[in-house]
Amino acid sequence: MDGFAAALTEAGWASWNVEYRRVGAGGGWPQTFDDVAAARAAAPTAERVVAIGHSAGGHLALLLAARGLVDGAVALGAVCDLHAAARERLGDGAALAFMGSTPEEAPGDWESADPRRHVPPPVPVALVHGVDDDTVPIAHARGYHAAAGDRSTLTELACGHFEPIDPRSEAWPHVLAALEAVT
Repeated sequence: MDGFAAALTEAGWASWNVEYRRVGAGGGWPQTFDDVAAARAAAPTAERVVAIGHSAGGHLALLLAARGLVDGAVALGAVCDLHAAARERLGDGAALAFMGSTPEEAPGDWESADPRRHVPPPVPVALVHGVDDDTVPIAHARGYHAAAGDRSTLTELACGHFEPIDPRSEAWPHVLAALEAVT
């Protein structure tokens, strides 16, 4: 995401690329979310702060929005529905590994960690998702958007999972427009 953050800066956005602990490296629920929440708390003061993330990072951006810790969020190819990701075994069971349990074993944790369970969000959210995304199905973004109502926008693009984070792709202007939409 370094190139992505640099491209945002070149486009006139102040950006801060935040890393977080991943599963297998001390991460999982709630540690990974705690990392991005701590980064938000340590962020330089700004008029408006928007979280933007891709895939699992998009999931975290949506959770920051759900808790009102940011002024808006842009989720790119995001895991918008953690329960569905577990049922569908996306990423070879990545949601189960992230949570360290099943929804039946720790329902409260799963409710807390699932952006789909926190709609409508208190701040504007923009979803940008490729209709040909074979990593996170477009149905996840569509379901989140339908539940979030006028607190979200959904831009569906003729692309796959990674184009929205490539500043050289045809998706890039749509990412910038999504940022404008939530500010």
